[in-house]
Amino acid sequence: MASNTSRRSNPDARMSLRAHLREFRNRLIYAAIGVAVCSVVGWVIYEPVFEALQAPIIEAAESQDALVTVNFAGLATALDMKIKVSLFVGVALSSPWWLYQLWAFVAPGLKSKEKRYTIGFLASAIPLFGAGLFLAWWIYPQAVRILTGFTPEGGSNFLDAQMLMSFTMRLFLAFGIAFVFPVVMVFLSWSGVVRTRTWLKGWRWAVMIIFIAAAMLTPTPDVVTMLTMAGPMVALYFGAIGVARLGERRRDRKRAAALDDA
Repeated sequence: MASNTSRRSNPDARMSLRAHLREFRNRLIYAAIGVAVCSVVGWVIYEPVFEALQAPIIEAAESQDALVTVNFAGLATALDMKIKVSLFVGVALSSPWWLYQLWAFVAPGLKSKEKRYTIGFLASAIPLFGAGLFLAWWIYPQAVRILTGFTPEGGSNFLDAQMLMSFTMRLFLAFGIAFVFPVVMVFLSWSGVVRTRTWLKGWRWAVMIIFIAAAMLTPTPDVVTMLTMAGPMVALYFGAIGVARLGERRRDRKRAAALDDA
């Protein structure tokens, strides 16, 4: 009886599974609306974006004195390419909005003090996601140059437009999401879900997984590109542990002071 009474009197009682699913659906719809609105902007600026994506291919053709070009094989391929580029731009431009929706989905299960991390989460996640996109943009021309360099002398390389867009989206989104993960680490530690000693204890596994993921996600077979992705991720991993440890110490001191007062 007492448990039922406290549950009714507590407005912050745990949400039911149905309520969680409803909240997840709503946040997903809000995020999709944001992506759709920003995709309209991507549709408008399609030409300069596609020219920027095509520039490394043109440079590779000139430097190698070979025929390297984007091929639109199907009747509707050009339209499909424009839609995919618009969606890609929409995801990138709306990243502050859908990152906020991700946080807003998690926030109801947090305590009032933990909800204050919202500004810090967004202030860290958005620049890191942008940094991941920027690094991918730096790697993209190198990837095009290296991969097209395997074309035999006298041969031609007709790059399928669908393949090129899938390749580009995977590269950019992989870098962006990978750079946001350290913020999730800090959030889990500050919320008391994972202790920093757990992150430190598994650092060897983490470094190995980072290098394996970098080898899988980077499109080129060279070691330099893999290190370009894995190096910053390893640094961010240990940096996140340091930041998480600071917050953990502060929380432990407050908890110890509360116990002493009690």
